[in-house]
Amino acid sequence: MMGKLKNTGLIGLGVVAGVAVSLQFSAMAQKTVEPPLPLEELRQLADVFGLIKSDYVEPVEDKKLLEDAISGMVASLDPHSAYLDKKAYAELREGSEGKFVGLGIEIGMSEDGYIRIVSPIEDSPAYRAGIKAGDLITRLDGQPVKGVSLDDSVKRMRGEPGTKVSLTIARKDEPQPLAFTITREEIHQKSVKAKMVEPGYAWLRVSQFQEPTVDDMAAQITALYKQDPNIKGMVLDLRNDPGGVLQGAIGVSAAFLPKDAAIVSTNGQLPDSKQVFYGRAEYYTFRAEGDALAKLPAAIKKVPLVVLVNTGSASASEIVAGALQDYQRATIIGTPTFGKGSVQTIRQLTADTAVKLTTARYYTPNGRSIQAKGIVPDLLVDENADGDGLNGLRIREADLTKHLSNDRDQGSANDGAKAAPVNDEMEEQLRLIALEKTRKPLEFGSRDDFQLHQALNHLKGLPVQLAKAEPVVVQADVKKEQKK
Repeated sequence: MMGKLKNTGLIGLGVVAGVAVSLQFSAMAQKTVEPPLPLEELRQLADVFGLIKSDYVEPVEDKKLLEDAISGMVASLDPHSAYLDKKAYAELREGSEGKFVGLGIEIGMSEDGYIRIVSPIEDSPAYRAGIKAGDLITRLDGQPVKGVSLDDSVKRMRGEPGTKVSLTIARKDEPQPLAFTITREEIHQKSVKAKMVEPGYAWLRVSQFQEPTVDDMAAQITALYKQDPNIKGMVLDLRNDPGGVLQGAIGVSAAFLPKDAAIVSTNGQLPDSKQVFYGRAEYYTFRAEGDALAKLPAAIKKVPLVVLVNTGSASASEIVAGALQDYQRATIIGTPTFGKGSVQTIRQLTADTAVKLTTARYYTPNGRSIQAKGIVPDLLVDENADGDGLNGLRIREADLTKHLSNDRDQGSANDGAKAAPVNDEMEEQLRLIALEKTRKPLEFGSRDDFQLHQALNHLKGLPVQLAKAEPVVVQADVKKEQKK
């Protein structure tokens, strides 16, 4: 049976900022009383270590063996726990701060094995060089990318600021390949964008929850109300938002909810994991520079609100959607979310290494666990007028090996999404891929954004075109999308 297509947005930020993580950073925490070490198992580990050192076909460094042992031990727990070596730890910190060194492009694998440009990041080196959405990278520094994993291609595109990389691009309607030489820069990625999509109606998009997200969102909301002090309705777009820092989710929720409202609770082994997080500045600010939400227009608490979600909405974005849904503050529109209801805490080991460890499950204000279930929208609306496109090919948390169970819901982990019969999987997959090849890449917030238009219809009291059928989970090839 084929593997499932990994969610493009979710997996896409793995290199930059962790995979759909509600991150908390802390020093290594120890319990007061540690149980005795399992001496017999430790002897076995030492024996295997010795056998590899003495008998393996070629020498292996001690450091590599020990780091691999740590990595395997942590990775065996669940899909989101991981050992972070120097490079991975630096990349995670960069991503949570909203910056990284690269070309400034969002990419994914094409059906033909090339690298597809989803979109260039505005004002990035790739954007200024003329790279366009839909372009295919066929060569990197003269070397073919076909047959090379996306992770390896990512490593080749990253590097030190000021260094260069050459891209060979195949572009639709261009008879010959295009050559670009681009200089790497530190990319400062804005996680929030906003605009008035129609007179009286605003669109606010959060693409990832980073440290600057709450400040950026407050600035965007203030600008929207300066443009139109009488906004009639707002769409908060969390589609393909893979999560990020927990504080960002709390702050975004707090902007729309009553003062001091409970946003999310967590439960785990450590006392610090048993908490309730409220919509107060102490829970969503990183620096003692005041409350970014304090000066928001009062109207933001009452403005009619729609939240757009899809299978790519995970973790921190599910916290926001769940809180706003529980308080009946917003109507949730779209397709069922990913279902990652766990918190990862970064425990620093050395100056440049750490462990990303799942330390708690989180729960909505009404006590719902999102883990392996997700947020089911109030109104199910497909990505397109004729169906949900490739969203039906994406996996969810419940499909991941060793995922945590939902400890508060005995219902189906895939509520809102039913499995397609095995005999129909290949036919449905090929049909959807063929259909998507005829579409131009969807730009969220554009005139062609079907789900956004349905959200606006709801805000105006007009009919909404609901999904024609229940979401179908289809087996598909594993693909992923990342930001470089």
